[in-house]
Amino acid sequence: MINIDLTDKVALVTGGARGIGAEIVKKFSLCNAKVAFCYKDSVKAAEDLLKNIDNQKVKAYRFSINDDKEVIKNIKTIIEDFGQIDILVNNAGVNKDAFFGMMSKETWDTVIDTALKGIFNVTHTVIRKMVTKKNNGVVINVSSIAGILGTAGQVNYSTAKAGIIGFTKALAREYAKYNIRVVCIAPGFINTDMFNKIPQDLKNDMIQSVPLKRIGEPEDIAYMASFLASDLAKYITGQVFVVDGGIV
Repeated sequence: MINIDLTDKVALVTGGARGIGAEIVKKFSLCNAKVAFCYKDSVKAAEDLLKNIDNQKVKAYRFSINDDKEVIKNIKTIIEDFGQIDILVNNAGVNKDAFFGMMSKETWDTVIDTALKGIFNVTHTVIRKMVTKKNNGVVINVSSIAGILGTAGQVNYSTAKAGIIGFTKALAREYAKYNIRVVCIAPGFINTDMFNKIPQDLKNDMIQSVPLKRIGEPEDIAYMASFLASDLAKYITGQVFVVDGGIV
């Protein structure tokens, strides 16, 4: 069995207090990485996560990735605390669903800004530090199968997640010369708060559309993220890895 080892690596996980982000934080910690994670509103979840991990190598930072000044200030603090950032996981996102004809500008902007403005703010700051440190960095972006297939009632979310895929592919080409890898994970239906808010009859239909006939768990995405962050994936960049039970 191959063990994933992230010893001496420092990771930053956005949206790391709950769901997929929290599972990535836990998995990275188990792989011996030092982990910083950020969150905006999930105070209790962040506190609980820190208690459950009980690892001094994991720290939480509260700020909005939509605020470029807050991002710059907090990333500076993270680097002061940990010395560097080797792995960036852009996981933060939000969904506000509505059919397009009834979608407000605010609903559109909230989803697009969190996904695309947020990923710009964080990556723009971190990746320049990676280049300066020459530490062979890895950027892992969390998209969705909605960005590949499109989802009715989620035009804003599908657009944002498709943008993340394009962002991944272009950034990978730009930064390969610095030996910085940029990859993307596109989860399918995962057992998170977002999925559990869906009415049960609709959830049943969604599960039946999955060839494996079940939804995934956050740890399924965390395992993929850990592999991509490690030297086992050192020749992989610019790719999108779909983890969806066979839907795509």
